[in-house]
Amino acid sequence: MTVTTPSPDFVGPGMDDAARKRRFLVKITAVTVGGMFIDGYILGIIGNVIAAVNSELSMSLFMQGLTGAAALIGIFVGGPLGGWLTDKLGRRPLFMMDLGLFIVGSVLQAFVDTAWQLFAVRLLMGIAIGAEYSVGWPLLAEFAPARLRGRLMSLCEVFWYLGFMLASAVAYVLVTADVDWRITLATSTIPAVILFVARFGLPESPRWLMSKGRTEEARRIAHAYLQEPEDALDPGNLPARPGTFRMMFSREYWRATTFTSVFWFCAVTPYFAIATFAASVLSDYGLGDGLVGAISVNGLALAGVIVSLLLIDRIGRRKLTIPQQWVAGAVLVVIGLWPDAPSSVVLLCFLVFAFANAMYTALTGVYPGEVFPTEIRGLGTGFATAVSRIGAGIGTFLLPWSMHNLGGATTMLMAAGVCVVGALVSQVLAPETMGRNLSETSAPHGSPAPEAV
Repeated sequence: MTVTTPSPDFVGPGMDDAARKRRFLVKITAVTVGGMFIDGYILGIIGNVIAAVNSELSMSLFMQGLTGAAALIGIFVGGPLGGWLTDKLGRRPLFMMDLGLFIVGSVLQAFVDTAWQLFAVRLLMGIAIGAEYSVGWPLLAEFAPARLRGRLMSLCEVFWYLGFMLASAVAYVLVTADVDWRITLATSTIPAVILFVARFGLPESPRWLMSKGRTEEARRIAHAYLQEPEDALDPGNLPARPGTFRMMFSREYWRATTFTSVFWFCAVTPYFAIATFAASVLSDYGLGDGLVGAISVNGLALAGVIVSLLLIDRIGRRKLTIPQQWVAGAVLVVIGLWPDAPSSVVLLCFLVFAFANAMYTALTGVYPGEVFPTEIRGLGTGFATAVSRIGAGIGTFLLPWSMHNLGGATTMLMAAGVCVVGALVSQVLAPETMGRNLSETSAPHGSPAPEAV
């Protein structure tokens, strides 16, 4: 089947080839980070309206946690499914289909009448977001030049935090104004529709076309859109082969699968647990109503991601991955072992955790796009996403129960333990991929060991 290369609708009068390619890179980056923005938005907004939802629907504590985790459960399903489909059918069709599904679910939020309806709708949205993870990051990785790849992919995390924070602000304003919680949840439709329209006219990934043996199409698109077309047209001297689930656990790629999955799981589990219910957690520690502290925690997290974005293509991946996990674990240990600490100390520890955690969380989406080969880049990213969302779902679902039944000290020590596991696995398995093209970063295991930190 032959696919016609989309006409570059971003060409301006008198625009030269280099300027046109730069403009395309901006566009592909914008429509990819937009997907991460709406993910952060829907996950951030539910924690701020759950009280209003519970007031009307009289949900049990179990149902509150389940509703908060619904989108995360959906991502667990949508990640591997979307990854399998994008590796099989191509990046471009899935990039439109997943967002269309998200819009349907987003609109339906305005019409739910029961807790189970709300759970089902947000589960559907989560499936769409899971697919978005498994196609968005691989697509951006395959179009981005090696010298900018880390920075552009880290930008996804910046926009995730922006979406999370904006959702909190929107929910606070609308809830204060006594706007129905259904309308508040459905506000995610607005950015989703804008993003859907912006994605029309995108080309297929040249690397995916190369992996399917469609060399001429790949060459045409690479030379039309990419700043470094030779990178996308380099198959790494490997024959085209179909990607399979088993391939992720083969001798060549089990390290990549283990590292990306465990690292991502350990990064997001404590963050989702603490950030989703930040206001109530901080209130339990005597910090007033917790709102100012919650905003500060998420603000410091955004700052941490921005720092990583600025440094990732300068100092490398490992230096932003490993030390920060030890720091995050250490400050949670302080909170756990010093239950009577002054509120200022507790707040400082939470802020340090948020900053350090965000610095290495910025790498969670970068690594899967780099260490998996084209044949399983979508599936590998989707699988790592699914594993991470098990952790995020566990954290979101269990934190209210754990704080109530086990107490804050035990809960924080458990979160610290998760950070330590992530640090140990990263110390052993995290590769250094800075400045290398995708054929090098995704080469089968057996290349030189990563540099030590």
